[in-house]
Amino acid sequence: MKEFGNNSAERDLKALGIEQAREVLWNLSPAQLVEEALCNGEGYLTDTGALMCDTGKFTGRSPKDRFVVRDDQTKDSVWWGDFNIAFEPSKFDALYQKMISHLSTCKLYVRDAYAGAHPEYRLNLRIVNTQAWHNLFCHNMFLRYTEEELEQNPVADFTIICAPEFEADPAVDGTRQANFAIINFSRKMILIGGTGYAGEMKKGIFSVLNYILPHQKNTLSMHCSANVGKDGDTAIFFGLSGTGKTTLSADPNRGLIGDDEHGWTKDSVFNFEGGCYAKVIDLTQEKEPQIWAAIKFGAIVENTRFKEGTRTIDYTNKSVTENTRTAYPIHHIDIAIEPSRADIPKNIFFLTADAFGVLPPISRLNKSQAMYHFISGYTAKVAGTEVGITEPQTTFSACFGAAFLPLHPTVYAEMLGKKMTEQNVNVWLVNTGWTGGSYGTGSRMKLEYTRAMITAALNGELETVAFIKHPVFGMEMPESCPNIPAQILNPRNTWADKEAYDNKANDLAKSFVKNFNKYADYANEEILAGAPEVAVEV
Repeated sequence: MKEFGNNSAERDLKALGIEQAREVLWNLSPAQLVEEALCNGEGYLTDTGALMCDTGKFTGRSPKDRFVVRDDQTKDSVWWGDFNIAFEPSKFDALYQKMISHLSTCKLYVRDAYAGAHPEYRLNLRIVNTQAWHNLFCHNMFLRYTEEELEQNPVADFTIICAPEFEADPAVDGTRQANFAIINFSRKMILIGGTGYAGEMKKGIFSVLNYILPHQKNTLSMHCSANVGKDGDTAIFFGLSGTGKTTLSADPNRGLIGDDEHGWTKDSVFNFEGGCYAKVIDLTQEKEPQIWAAIKFGAIVENTRFKEGTRTIDYTNKSVTENTRTAYPIHHIDIAIEPSRADIPKNIFFLTADAFGVLPPISRLNKSQAMYHFISGYTAKVAGTEVGITEPQTTFSACFGAAFLPLHPTVYAEMLGKKMTEQNVNVWLVNTGWTGGSYGTGSRMKLEYTRAMITAALNGELETVAFIKHPVFGMEMPESCPNIPAQILNPRNTWADKEAYDNKANDLAKSFVKNFNKYADYANEEILAGAPEVAVEV
């Protein structure tokens, strides 16, 4: 094979069964990969220097085509179901051989990288791509070895093979359709084919860490953003899309640890990744100045389009998808800290955009409530967010990332509860949604108010104020908060019709209980004690 780049005789592809390929390019620099991508016709250069690429038919993950090999290692530990679809080991082996045969005719881009900014929890990676821009994506999103570290020939703990042009035959290969993403924990490998959506690689490794760290290393893995103050106080932000996680964690007065995936050990919080993968639909310099500035040479933008006659990105263009994204290394953000690691958290924020106007703008959760709400992972979608939604709808995603949990959600919740006890952590529920009524009647909580409440919690200013319990959900609501009108702190007080509020609160509580029923058989008494009190209808 013709090979080029930073490689050694001790680090080759033969262990993967790849003994033939048209060409193998190892650990190329961003500039080299951009040149390769342009020569291959994989994308275009924008006027900021970023590389614009399309992901093809799939502009997002395909959850129904994501599988986990079911074998002796995983059969009794994985949370099997809609998110972890079982795949036969023999089918995996056969598909793997077909992919290896396909790769023998391809030009390959190979990268050695790792996940986990804590040296004791590092997962060494080997990534094999058939597209240069995918390899650049991996350079940006995973952590990067120094030249000296590469010379030490790190052995891969897990391998990704991604070939978008290779499609499976469902009738023969055991997949649902031509595209697939399959995790094999025993062979320590992820196979991805038939899809050009680069996020499958990122989330594949996140799923691997969500299995390895809690199951084998007693470390809580989390789908969250994290930042740290000047005094070393770490904060964690959980929240589903639309809750303000990216905006609220990007505080110019605090260092960014990471925006999406983290681990929590006995002594620190650390980023799994070396970059950020942010949505850019309707991006403006005014709303997101740091993301805007990060989209420069070395960054990637996916599925965007140019303003006519220019090389300027039109961030309002949704002609391909609303899920337009950018991937850039974390050092493109000026408030990012490297290495991406800080002390254990003092405060955790569960962000929700409650479109029903029921939940308080900020409230404190006890251990039981924190575990219960963590498993619930609640927010609400409003009209216009998705086709067919005409009124607010409840949305629940276990641990704020159900699609990436190989283990049962109660495993992660119990670890959270244990850490709350051992490390004396405050957990806050923050409603960035509606106040004064539901969507259509009330109004969206002012961002300046939310920022002020989070700042007060971070600064310890809520430790000395009086709290009262919410009558249905039981969380503690502060009676006062610096720079916040007292009347908005109790949501019931903001409703003109108090009886209507009580009815809506009870309806939302019923939705929580109904959703939690699927986890109740695995939840301990302490978790169950965090449930809201639903009024019994006579």
